[in-house]
Amino acid sequence: MKLKRRPFWFYFGPAVLVSVGYMDPGNWATSLEAGSRYGYGLLWIVTLSSAMAMLVQVLAAKLGIATGRDLAQLMRERYQKRTRYLLLGSAVVAMMATDLAEFLGVAIALNLLFGIPLLVALLLTFIDVLLILWLGHHSYRWVESFILVFVATIGIVYLLEIFLSHPNPSTVAFRAFVPDATIFSGNALFIAIGILGATIMPHNLFLHSSSVLTRLGANQENRKRILRLNVIDTVISLGVAWLINGAILVMAAATFFGGTDIVSDISQAYLTLKPLLGNAAATAFGVGLLASGLASSTTGTLAGQIVLEGFFGRAHINRVSLRLLTRLATMLPAMLAILLSVRPLSLLVLSQVILSLQLPFTLVPLVRFSADKRLMGALVNRPAMNYLAWLIAGFIILLNISLLIQLIIP
Repeated sequence: MKLKRRPFWFYFGPAVLVSVGYMDPGNWATSLEAGSRYGYGLLWIVTLSSAMAMLVQVLAAKLGIATGRDLAQLMRERYQKRTRYLLLGSAVVAMMATDLAEFLGVAIALNLLFGIPLLVALLLTFIDVLLILWLGHHSYRWVESFILVFVATIGIVYLLEIFLSHPNPSTVAFRAFVPDATIFSGNALFIAIGILGATIMPHNLFLHSSSVLTRLGANQENRKRILRLNVIDTVISLGVAWLINGAILVMAAATFFGGTDIVSDISQAYLTLKPLLGNAAATAFGVGLLASGLASSTTGTLAGQIVLEGFFGRAHINRVSLRLLTRLATMLPAMLAILLSVRPLSLLVLSQVILSLQLPFTLVPLVRFSADKRLMGALVNRPAMNYLAWLIAGFIILLNISLLIQLIIP
């Protein structure tokens, strides 16, 4: 019997899960520092990173739709043991860096909104384990709806922030698309690579390649149609993420750049907003940060489970233990950093740079797999898509090499 054709909206949702990773606390940290230190000079990096992210996320979705398997499973199947361990190790480092950023974001938001001491707030963030485990008993569609509420919250927060900060629209429009030489001044390259790492996040490639599988099941519908609808889902969801991510930098540039209030900490941004833009702006900032941390922590956990289940097999993974151990692994260095008075913003930016350095280890296999006709069949990349994907991978590798040279030879 022929299966009934599903409505277009059935296929929307996987990219919503992915999009929250593009507006997580790591993005807040890099965009706040970029805006406060360099004005709108790095806004084009947000646009460029978002455009590249759309393409690579489409590749991740295409890989899942074409093969019926996620990126982690294919890495396990198609690489030798030593290479698998290298890829797994790099993915685990990226997951820990991601979780660290989200963990600190929730803790800082609790501290700002409710006056909870930062160390106590760090301990309280452990309760998001219960939230995530509870969500795990529900369908993917339910989780997507949960994430959508948080994305909407963050979006509303930054509509308010932009309204209150009064940026120059023509300047914003110009700087969003036209590169300038700011990236070569001072510490700008480090922050720019942090923006890149905060935008194109390795765990999102694993997550997207897996979440699209929930739209397949036993359905035999034309996979080109499924891919086409997932492309629309990706462009819309990541387009919203680009606007929010850019709005963070624009707000910081309009509010802090050129004055004495260069933001060197997220808490400083919150406290400085009160006298500059009023209590509403500061409270909205804290609420948005909390929503960002909770939502991205949820999707980060899903991605971590996907990676480990893909490399080791689902039967060998205890999800409760996984979440507890991951949270503990990121809690300890965060607590140590706070005790040593390391600025949370510096730790957040560093975590995003680590993500950028790890990204080629995830991106290169993704591009290779999606270009393999034997694996992808009719959904294999066209030559133009392959050239563009390899150009993006090469650009990211080149930026990382430039950063390493800058760090080694100041």
